[in-house]
Amino acid sequence: MSPRPIKRVAVVGAGPSGAIAIDALAREQAFDIIRVFERREAAGGCWIGDHGRPPPTETDLATLGDRTADKPIQIPSHLPAFAPRTQQDRYTESSIYPYLETNVDELTMRFTEEPFPDEKSERSIDLYGPDTPFRHWKVVRDYVQSLVQRRGYEDYVSYNTTVERAEKIGHEWKVTLRKGGQERDYFWVEWFDAVVVASGHYAVPYIPTIPGLEDTERSRPGTVVHSKHFRGRDMYENKRVVIVGVSVSAADIAFDLTTVAKSPVHAVVIGHTANAYFGDVAFDHPRIQRHHSITRVDGKTVYFSDDTSITDVDHIIFGTGYTWTLPFLPQVPIRKNRVPDLYQHVVWRHDPTLLFVGAVNAGLTFKIFEWQAVYAARLLSGRGKLPPVSEQAKWEEDRIKARGDGPKFAVIHPDFEAYFNQLRELAGDGDGVGRKLPPFDRRWFRQFMETHESRKRMWRRIIAAERRELEESKASSNTKARL
Repeated sequence: MSPRPIKRVAVVGAGPSGAIAIDALAREQAFDIIRVFERREAAGGCWIGDHGRPPPTETDLATLGDRTADKPIQIPSHLPAFAPRTQQDRYTESSIYPYLETNVDELTMRFTEEPFPDEKSERSIDLYGPDTPFRHWKVVRDYVQSLVQRRGYEDYVSYNTTVERAEKIGHEWKVTLRKGGQERDYFWVEWFDAVVVASGHYAVPYIPTIPGLEDTERSRPGTVVHSKHFRGRDMYENKRVVIVGVSVSAADIAFDLTTVAKSPVHAVVIGHTANAYFGDVAFDHPRIQRHHSITRVDGKTVYFSDDTSITDVDHIIFGTGYTWTLPFLPQVPIRKNRVPDLYQHVVWRHDPTLLFVGAVNAGLTFKIFEWQAVYAARLLSGRGKLPPVSEQAKWEEDRIKARGDGPKFAVIHPDFEAYFNQLRELAGDGDGVGRKLPPFDRRWFRQFMETHESRKRMWRRIIAAERRELEESKASSNTKARL
């Protein structure tokens, strides 16, 4: 670790990973200053919701497609300073729609010392029974906010504040901040000994580059929609919809729209690998038609790679994931949609005073954030273990050989037990100070996988009922025709 004592720590983000990082840092009792910078008006991260505000239309599809969106903004040369309010999109909007529920068991989402509220929505009970493991998004939002509202932690937080740059100068981190006003932005600088990045990576939509797509959206704004901006089924009533994507958001939306959209809902899934957890069961719905990849879009006509096409398309919804961006960290270039040189997905190998919480995929969310946050806090307090740089580099090299140098590098599944226990060992017991990490409990993994099976069983049950209804309707029609 740094030979200089760490006394001032900046935390970027007050979502689930930032919320638990605050507690982990505070309970180390080692820091004079903990400052948390959250660009939204409250804690919650992607669970905060947009309070009924309409989502933005998709713009600048070229940069979303080549993953160059969310560039750094222009910062005044002399600070502090006021500047005209930035017009650059920073992708701060939420991905919430009114009836959104979690898709993993609350047991795997809860932190070890903070139980999840036992509040279950009527919709979830109807779908999964009285023991439903899923929770409405507002329960999650309130849970995250409660973590920040306790023990005076909100005094650490500056809301509506965006970290626009964090750069190491000598032994200190110069953090440039922006608070937006009605007409002007205010920029200023604060200095820290360490920075903990807990800003998440589900902000910037990824929409693949497709010939004609930009022209279609420009001529009919709202035609192209990313799942981040899906706000419920109502606006798609009697609309012809194409869904692109094979993971859970695309499956959820396609399945949801079978009740309101023109039948069939068209799903671009053929030739693509299904989600490892949820599979492609949802796309078996009789009111969903599977298609090959889109080759081009011309007005309201969508063309596919098997030389078929669909006319009169009203909306194309992309459930195609996100691009990881760190516009405030110019010295940490994103590579192949992952953060390179991160030991154990936490410590930046080139400077251990830069740490990350939440820089993983498929990792028992939220629980894994706790293990990362405690390890980061222990390192900064001088109580954690950090192997030599050569060993850190070898860890990454070995992981690239096993997982590849891309998004799968950050996938923890199925090695949850090994990863959790490794972080626990590196964090140590803190000499009796700070949060305590228990050994990994295999029930967490079992419940994590079981809830995916619950979802697939729900889909199959509804699909079977829909098929019976369609068969009965067809039989009734045939009987009336004979009469």
